[in-house]
Amino acid sequence: MPFFSITKEMAIGTAVLGVAFATGVLAGKKYPFLAFGIPRSSKTLLGKGSPLWQYILDHSLREHPVLKKLRLLTLDHPWSRMMVSCDQAQLMANLAKLIKAKKAIEIGVFTGYNTLNMALVLPDDGKVVACDINEDYISIGKPLWKEAGVEHKIDLWYKPAIQTLDELLADGEAGTYDFAFIDSDKQSYNEYYEKCLRLVRKGGIIAIANVLWHGKVLKPSKNDLETQSLHHLNEKIFRDVRVNISMLPMGDGVTLAFKL
Repeated sequence: MPFFSITKEMAIGTAVLGVAFATGVLAGKKYPFLAFGIPRSSKTLLGKGSPLWQYILDHSLREHPVLKKLRLLTLDHPWSRMMVSCDQAQLMANLAKLIKAKKAIEIGVFTGYNTLNMALVLPDDGKVVACDINEDYISIGKPLWKEAGVEHKIDLWYKPAIQTLDELLADGEAGTYDFAFIDSDKQSYNEYYEKCLRLVRKGGIIAIANVLWHGKVLKPSKNDLETQSLHHLNEKIFRDVRVNISMLPMGDGVTLAFKL
């Protein structure tokens, strides 16, 4: 798609990410110990639990009270590591607001933290199609959706996400969604990506979680199908002319694909 035909919202969003990237490059040139504005010793300086990481959260995280309540509740769960990071969720919410999103898709709900996060920023007649197969996890957050007053915006589909996406496409909803978030079984990521690319409108955004997969993507094992799938998708999206992209080191890595 020619540059001059992109939407104003996409231009603004791309410019913001571009400024952040350029700032990192300049910082890296000025200070040899920096690489794209991030210290090479980031494991100690920016690792989760570090004072600097806590400073970032203390000075940037604006969390709705009910959203915070659900996050703290989820942290008590044995599988709490499956929850999207709060800073990543806030970025996605801000991007959704930037492009004036009204319809969103979430693949992989867990306790519903990001489902609530997205529902809170959509207009009152907006909709989040939430795809998952585990009702036990969702039951943890579902009462808080109601408490936050956004339950009516959330359309739960208890079935394999591929089936849900196929049904949405069969119902003629291609190109009608503004935002999609993929955070589910890794071996199906490519299928999710392709179907979401059909469902999301031009100027819409697809966010893909866990693209760094704890660093395993650096050297995928031949027998590790999850890592292989993520690595292949990362390479594919990097060359995909249908989207503009940014891969960010938030959470376990997130790729933002802006549909052209």
